[in-house]
Amino acid sequence: MKRLLLVTLTVLLLGNVSVFAKNKIDHLEPAFWWVGMKNTNLQLLVHGENIAELQAEIDYPGVSIEKVSKVENPNYMFIDLKLSTELTAGSFDILFKKGKRTVVKYNYELKERRKGSAERKSFTSADAMYLITPDRFANGNPDNDNVKGLSDGLNREDKSGRHGGDIQGMIDNLDYISDMGFTSIWINPLLENNQTMSYHGYATTDYYKIDERFGSNEEYLNLSKLAEEKGIGIIMDVILNHCGSEHWWMKDMPSKDWINNEGEFISCTHKRTTVQDKYASKEDLKQFTDGWFVKEMPDLNQRNPFMANYLIQNAIWWVEYANLYGIRVDTFPYSDAEFLREWDLRLLAEYPNLNIVGEEWSTNPTIVSYWQKGKQNKDGYDSKLPSLMDFPMQHKLVEALTQEDTWGTGLIRLYELLVNDVLYPDPNNLVIFPDNHDMARIFDQVDRDYDLYKMAMTYVLTMRGIPQVYYGTEILAKSDAGGDHGLLRIDFPGGWAGDKVNAFTGQGLGEQEKNAQAFCKTILNWRKNKEVIHSGKLMHYAPDMGLYSFFRYSDTEKVMVILNKNIESVKLNTKRYHEMLGGKSSVKDIITGETFELNDSFDIPARSTMILEVN
Repeated sequence: MKRLLLVTLTVLLLGNVSVFAKNKIDHLEPAFWWVGMKNTNLQLLVHGENIAELQAEIDYPGVSIEKVSKVENPNYMFIDLKLSTELTAGSFDILFKKGKRTVVKYNYELKERRKGSAERKSFTSADAMYLITPDRFANGNPDNDNVKGLSDGLNREDKSGRHGGDIQGMIDNLDYISDMGFTSIWINPLLENNQTMSYHGYATTDYYKIDERFGSNEEYLNLSKLAEEKGIGIIMDVILNHCGSEHWWMKDMPSKDWINNEGEFISCTHKRTTVQDKYASKEDLKQFTDGWFVKEMPDLNQRNPFMANYLIQNAIWWVEYANLYGIRVDTFPYSDAEFLREWDLRLLAEYPNLNIVGEEWSTNPTIVSYWQKGKQNKDGYDSKLPSLMDFPMQHKLVEALTQEDTWGTGLIRLYELLVNDVLYPDPNNLVIFPDNHDMARIFDQVDRDYDLYKMAMTYVLTMRGIPQVYYGTEILAKSDAGGDHGLLRIDFPGGWAGDKVNAFTGQGLGEQEKNAQAFCKTILNWRKNKEVIHSGKLMHYAPDMGLYSFFRYSDTEKVMVILNKNIESVKLNTKRYHEMLGGKSSVKDIITGETFELNDSFDIPARSTMILEVN
């Protein structure tokens, strides 16, 4: 009776793993999969003490073991499965045997896919993204603030500590996000980061598990479901370049080449130009791609085929599991270029409409455009990446608004930037933004000048591309101009019990903060149904006397956007705009709701922004 109780308890503790001897499975990933995927190959990573001394067997119709690979470390094996196209959903045992005796048994499940999963819609220029750092947005469940076994507990007094924001906090405030006019949420990483000062999420220690201080896999899935019901898609932040130094495999790596530089820290040069610089030394390129960000973030070697396959399958797994709307890839060019192409190809083969945006933090459009799908690069490389973050535009936007307007400075910076769109295969699929989680807030970048802030937000929300707004930017969030990340990522007011200011309800906000929030809300909700802003053409006019204007237009609609930096009103001569305004009689200002007739000229108020629907 005691022996039976012990066996029963062991099975309960290990979930779908049954253990009959000294061998056991510590990790088997991915833990489950789906039938009906386009790629009929599936590779399982199996980790456990001396697991390589066992043989794997499966007896399930439509599933066959193609190959079992063993590596330097006997605690690993990689099982390549072939899944029939006629395969039905169900579960089966993977038997790990020594001779004829079964030593370990793992119950594996193949699930049904959601209807239409492969054809899922993804984010486009019709969307407006809301970027959230979850630890700093809202604490919906204080019970998960401190979790036994996870290194950092709650410490709101520490600018670089855990503040307690979580998935439930985002769920609780979906109405706010929807009412503001956002249609998608890009969330900074939610996967487990079991190491100190990792509230930001960029030091993954388990690729298949949501950090318990944020919630659970099931809560993440529920967030996706509830957001979709409100017309909001979830965009996952994915890190391919590095993991956290406390990741479980760092204590027992499969092979010396699992991590770049054989697991030894060598700092990355961050010289991203080396990827396409025909004069760059091979050593410089190697130090860029193989160097580590910091000691706490080991650099993954995607040239190892097992590592490459692991990362590809992991991304597919999360898209399928959490019904994702899209993916954002951190530090995109830091990974191996050939791997990046394969990663993109494999994801897009399963989800042809999936949009994926990569971070290439360069202000040089030549560097950024190299990575976009369809680019005819001199070296013949095409990464197949659909979208990129438009850092060059963000940089020029700040220069344009803060510099004095002369022949070569000020608004002319924005005007001349757009000529670089000839470098991009699809400039309308770039993500544009006034600020993000790694830089000072736009209100600080324009020296806390509210008029310039409104110009920045207007430009981003009406220009070509996909707009992204960082949480709190809509209420004039302030930051440390020196770049301290802990201060850039402020707690959203109202996200914690006892907050005196609540930006979700407006309670305690200053008048200027309320005005900024209402200003953004008006434009965001207006653009939701404005196809001319989503996919219309663009025509702009050279800045003149501190005034810059551009049109978004189609066969049926026209919108005129005007930014006036002057401290006095400017009389606009409509004859200059005859290509766009010829034959039109009136315009409506979508901010004020005012409609006025188009005469030979009309006044543009000092330091103002206008979005005019042309009738």
